[in-house]
Amino acid sequence: MAGEVRVGAREVAVIGGGPGGLYAAVLLKRLRPERDITVWERNAPDDTFGFGVVLSDETLGGIEHADPQVHRALQREFVRWDDIDIVHRGRTLTSGGHGFAALGRRTLLRVLHERCHSLGVRLNFRTQAPPAADLAARHDLVIAADGVHSLTRTAHADVFGPSVTTHRCRYIWLAADFAFDAFRFEIAETEHGVVQLHGYPYARPESGPEHPDGASTVIVEMREEVWRRAGLDRCDERESAEWCAKVFADALSGRPLRSNNSAWIAFRTVVNERWSHGNTVLLGDAAHTAHFSIGSGTKLAVEDALALAACLEEHADLPDALTAYEAERRPVVASTQRAARASLAWFEELAEYVGQPPRRFAFNLLTRSRRVTHDNLRLRDPGFVAAVEEEAGVPAGTPPMFTPFRLGGLTLRNRVVVSPMDMYSADGDGTPGDFHLVHLGARALGGAGLVMTEMVCVSPEGRITPGCTGLYAPEHETAWRRVTGFVHAQSPGTAIGVQLGHSGRKGSTRLMWEGIDQPLPDGNWPLVAPSALPYRPGVNQIPHALTEPELAEVREQFVRAARSAARAGFDLLELHCAHGYLLSGFLSPLTNRRTDAYGGDLTARLRFPLEVFDAVRAAWPADRPMTVRISATDWAEGGTTAEDSVEIARAFAAHGAAAIDVSTGQVVPDERPDYGRSYQTPFADRIRNRLGVPVIAVGAVSSWDDVNSLLLAGRADLCALARPHLYDPHWTLHAAAEQGYSGPGAPWPLPYRAGSRTPPTGRTDAPKPRLRLG
Repeated sequence: MAGEVRVGAREVAVIGGGPGGLYAAVLLKRLRPERDITVWERNAPDDTFGFGVVLSDETLGGIEHADPQVHRALQREFVRWDDIDIVHRGRTLTSGGHGFAALGRRTLLRVLHERCHSLGVRLNFRTQAPPAADLAARHDLVIAADGVHSLTRTAHADVFGPSVTTHRCRYIWLAADFAFDAFRFEIAETEHGVVQLHGYPYARPESGPEHPDGASTVIVEMREEVWRRAGLDRCDERESAEWCAKVFADALSGRPLRSNNSAWIAFRTVVNERWSHGNTVLLGDAAHTAHFSIGSGTKLAVEDALALAACLEEHADLPDALTAYEAERRPVVASTQRAARASLAWFEELAEYVGQPPRRFAFNLLTRSRRVTHDNLRLRDPGFVAAVEEEAGVPAGTPPMFTPFRLGGLTLRNRVVVSPMDMYSADGDGTPGDFHLVHLGARALGGAGLVMTEMVCVSPEGRITPGCTGLYAPEHETAWRRVTGFVHAQSPGTAIGVQLGHSGRKGSTRLMWEGIDQPLPDGNWPLVAPSALPYRPGVNQIPHALTEPELAEVREQFVRAARSAARAGFDLLELHCAHGYLLSGFLSPLTNRRTDAYGGDLTARLRFPLEVFDAVRAAWPADRPMTVRISATDWAEGGTTAEDSVEIARAFAAHGAAAIDVSTGQVVPDERPDYGRSYQTPFADRIRNRLGVPVIAVGAVSSWDDVNSLLLAGRADLCALARPHLYDPHWTLHAAAEQGYSGPGAPWPLPYRAGSRTPPTGRTDAPKPRLRLG
């Protein structure tokens, strides 16, 4: 039957008897009783690894709608709770209003086994499934729910295209024979390093003879190097459980931990390019995994089963149904995996946060995945958030984003930055015109604490395009003084900063909307770079590798531009060392192949950017701050890494940078960024919490809720937003209005004050008709 697909998928094979595979069998049989469905499970019916399972209300709603009988059986077994306890350095902080439901994994499997039996699904236990290819030849549909180590995925890797990433922590699943009162996170700072406990109840006290005092899942996790220093790599299952019970004796009230074929595991994130191959489809962990710290594995598998069953009903043709299933689930899974990666990365870097004040630490933990935010946490537990804000020095009634921040000798009235955005709208000679006056002036009137120019070029040959602005001629200084004068006069309290840069090998290209990074059709100027490497071979021109005398001249161009910027009235200067432009080109090993004193290891690659920084800092007024924008990763193999970025930030901070503006990428054209909401902010977080230097976070920060969350968690000091300010020049003022805030952090310009309240909409409270006569 591999060559033909019969409508309705009458004969179905399910590989794997976990919750996802079983529930898919239940749904498919319930929807079409005539289906012949067989499940293969290599373990015994009551074998299970792990203890409790957490399901969300959203998932339960889907189960209730699809199979009320399964839902009723689960409802009878659930343990529900609302609180999260965070225990750190002897202090317990509780946040409420979260809403969890959990039950034993063995109980969940029993409910699904009983439902399968009642519907006539065949269950083969202690039986290794035949290879998927053999099953596919004899069945209309094969559902591979064979877990993270899926043999099906491995056998057809050429089609599924799996990518498996192994992470840096080791963890073990254990159980305690009593019920925690809440979801519990506990941090232990041992002689070996930081160890964390994730615990939650899954059986109520007196729920049955098996658990007279209830039961809780206990997961103990730590970095690989901590695990090895503790000697746990040499411990057996019993010794590991005893070690964990000793470390967390207070949490357990001295009681032991129970194991069940428990082993120390390094979590693996599974991603597949495709989820189906002919009439075989992946489901659950075989298709994707998401870290246990957001409680998503069983949830995703059950939701996969719901979507697959629905798509098979909605599409008569099996290939169409499997395509629809993947199209429906892939965005949801990708979003969950992004949140899970953020969460697991937070726990991997836990040692960097343990020194935070207790409430900030707790808030940081709760918002680690970026799914829980300041605003929804405030709705769940306003008292908890108010206490966090009070500890952070946020005045009552003031959102964190509207607290002032001192940057060197400059005090910003709020934490919002209009990010530098190339406008490509200068006159052909680099002079800013009316467009820049209106563009930057409008955003200054919009309430941001700091408005940044686009990258302003230090020489004609340092421009990206003919439309780029400069600060290398007297008329440029005059034109910029017009812009800064408007900002200071019409929006007092708003700071305006200039970003100075040189395009390097990425110059002499067309305006963005005419072809980004495409060479000019004519009128090109010669390019310079650290090494004679074109941005794109065969497309962009080969740059000239700068000699030492030429490096000195470029440095002086930056100095002259800085002096001109000071005379033009800018409040802050940022040195652009990111995005593959000239100074960034020196920092990345992918673009700097020099063999002299300016190439080689990171210290040598930093030499010229630091020389430029020092020269500019000496020329820039001492009372005005200077920041540096860096690319914290090249998103490419062999390029700048997150660890490199910490050392780059450390060097600039040591030379007097008031803050590090942390961006990523755009250094090489074959980069592979991990896009998503706030996707660059972990790099800023790492620098801030490891070095203790102020950082500006950028990268898909799009909502005021994101800004408040990042600031209150201590992941950033300022947040720079670009596209939101293109969409709405008054983004900051509107954020204040939407939060009901009016105060010194967001004053409305006098001519605009009448617009400080949301305009009324059309009437929505008209009486509804009582009768409708047709």
